[in-house]
Amino acid sequence: MLIPTRFSITSLLRHCAAFVLLCMAAHAGASPVTGGTLNFVVTPEPPALVNLATSAVPVLKVSAKVTEGLLAYDLKLQPVPQLATAWSISPDGKRYTFTLRRGVKWHDGAPFTSADVAYSLELLRQVHPRGKSTFAKLVAVRTPTPHQVVLELSSPAPYLIMAFAASESPIVPRHVYENTDPLSNPNNTAPIGTGPFKFVKWVRGSHIEYVRNPDYWDKPRPYVDKIVVRLIPDAAGRAIAFENGSVDLGGDTPVPLGDLARLKGNPRLAIETAGYQFSAGPSRLEFNLDHPLLGKLAVRQAIAHALRRDIIKNAVFYGYAEPIYGPIVPGSPFYTAVASPYPFDLERANALLDGAGLPCRAGGIRFKLTLDPLPIGEPPARAASYVKSALARIGIAVTIRSQDLPAYLKRVYTDRQFDVVLNGISNLFDPGVGMQRLYWSQGFRKGVPFTNASHFANAEVDRLFEQAAIETDRAKRLAAFARIEQIVGQQLPDINLVAPRQMTLYNRRVHGHSATANGLDGNFADLYLAPAP
Repeated sequence: MLIPTRFSITSLLRHCAAFVLLCMAAHAGASPVTGGTLNFVVTPEPPALVNLATSAVPVLKVSAKVTEGLLAYDLKLQPVPQLATAWSISPDGKRYTFTLRRGVKWHDGAPFTSADVAYSLELLRQVHPRGKSTFAKLVAVRTPTPHQVVLELSSPAPYLIMAFAASESPIVPRHVYENTDPLSNPNNTAPIGTGPFKFVKWVRGSHIEYVRNPDYWDKPRPYVDKIVVRLIPDAAGRAIAFENGSVDLGGDTPVPLGDLARLKGNPRLAIETAGYQFSAGPSRLEFNLDHPLLGKLAVRQAIAHALRRDIIKNAVFYGYAEPIYGPIVPGSPFYTAVASPYPFDLERANALLDGAGLPCRAGGIRFKLTLDPLPIGEPPARAASYVKSALARIGIAVTIRSQDLPAYLKRVYTDRQFDVVLNGISNLFDPGVGMQRLYWSQGFRKGVPFTNASHFANAEVDRLFEQAAIETDRAKRLAAFARIEQIVGQQLPDINLVAPRQMTLYNRRVHGHSATANGLDGNFADLYLAPAP
């Protein structure tokens, strides 16, 4: 018997890996396969399973599997049918008419009708973080037939046709929510929907289970029998789970950035960057402008002068990010390059703080702040560590506070017991929704997550947003958004730092996971698992 040399073993392994890839590539062009269980990692654990009253990232990952929208959007951001099969907009832009899909049933057997749509849109206006602004122009919802819905607007809303995805405007069952408190309704944690998957159970701290809906309206979809949402809080543990095959799919860069180079070399794994058109957004510092020191513009200017975006890009995001100075990120159709009036300049930063009457005292400390990083993923905590070291150089002592997501949301948006937060806010489908919620004075809504936490108010910004909300001339809308970026860049209710490049990590057996612009926030009806080679 011949004993292989080290060289021949290496060659053998390389040939095996190449054979595996060829087998997987052959499956890639095949017809969808029915069956199997998808292990889908989501982090952190979602606080709810329906995004009716929250826009938290982990909720978006699970909600649409059960609870659908009127429309979906392809990778070119064009609307495609979901619960609506056809739609039209009147020439004056003030009437939207939707034809609903027939024969759709809720998971409990009740028929889906226009009454569910009308009820859901009214409810979203009341309880969704962006509902008040998204549907600000909506004055009436008519239901002339069980399969037709007509939206009447007070004025044109050019962004509205992009607002009907399940991740933005979920359609919930009227018969389940009516005459209840929508915020505490049991459906929020054990949902009934029209989607391709039915909720089975939620084992807190471990996993969430969904099974194939055999009565789904889009047969033969869905293709997989079961989805198990794995809740793995440890980033290194998620990387191991991908390597050992216990997890098949995860989004928003689910593993430590430092592990990506190694994982890219695994022949069973691949990376996808499509499917983030709706969720792309900046990593940013947001100030509590009601704080006695942070309410001073000079203090915020000093902090801006103390930060180096190139270090954040390379040390925090391992190069997977682009420095930015405004809230609209590159890749958005509304992006325009914005220059910062506050370049890195420690001398200027110290002079501003001296001029504000905040001299260095014992130990070189001028004052202290607490920084709350968003507890989703690894980068916010890493960026917080950099901000702490950077601000120490100008005499600001920063304490980083760690907490789980529900505690963070309550502290920032309900109790307002914070100084500075480090978070990421998606641009969504239009700045009139994604950006407006952050800087519109009416976007300050205590208890509503991911809105105007800074408590910023500027009359010109309000006027520009309200102008852009009804403006049908694209060039004029772009000019209005660019002017808003200039104003907030000067006034600094926040500091936009970098645009992270989000990535989906998946086992090559998984196909159809990023079929729409919502990526993993979609319903997974098209997802299937190729047979193992």
